[in-house]
Amino acid sequence: MSTETDSVELVGDETVENVARAAVFAALTGAMAYVSFPNPVSPVPVTLQVLGVFLAGLYLGPVWGGLSLSLYVVAGAVGAPIYAGGSAGVGSLLGPYGGYLWSYPVAAALTGLVAHGTSGLADPRDVGVPRLVAAMVAATAVIYTGGTLGYALVQSVGLVESFWVAAAAFIPAEAFKIAAAIGITRSDQLNAA
Repeated sequence: MSTETDSVELVGDETVENVARAAVFAALTGAMAYVSFPNPVSPVPVTLQVLGVFLAGLYLGPVWGGLSLSLYVVAGAVGAPIYAGGSAGVGSLLGPYGGYLWSYPVAAALTGLVAHGTSGLADPRDVGVPRLVAAMVAATAVIYTGGTLGYALVQSVGLVESFWVAAAAFIPAEAFKIAAAIGITRSDQLNAA
């Protein structure tokens, strides 16, 4: 007796590739969270997580970049030690720095949207530097807004004080991360793969 089976493709190859890339950028952001050092003018530490947010949006676009950082937030919330300094759990999302974490999926999606528009995903090397900078500055505004509001709410301080502590104190670090993201997108080694 012979039995024939037809293969059924439940998910297309492109979707599988995008899910894998989203997971890689979520993991990369988690690894970058371990690169943390004190900010001399703020109790909030400086990490490289935002660089991961930028790169996810630039390389994955608005949909998959946003989903990648959503995966990152969910993985940390359920216990993966991938938030700043190896922290994890719902407590991190509800703590004084949780506003940053909540903003990451929106910021990655906005980075991808501004950099690539709605017509499809371009090679990041083909996107002009002014557009790349605009995308990351817009994402930074979203992250600073989330961080400022979260810090003000949890610490019971005013918005002005929270802005100075949770946003303005990071402008030099963000400029460095924007420059690094542009350098990475222009690197032939990374884009050749």
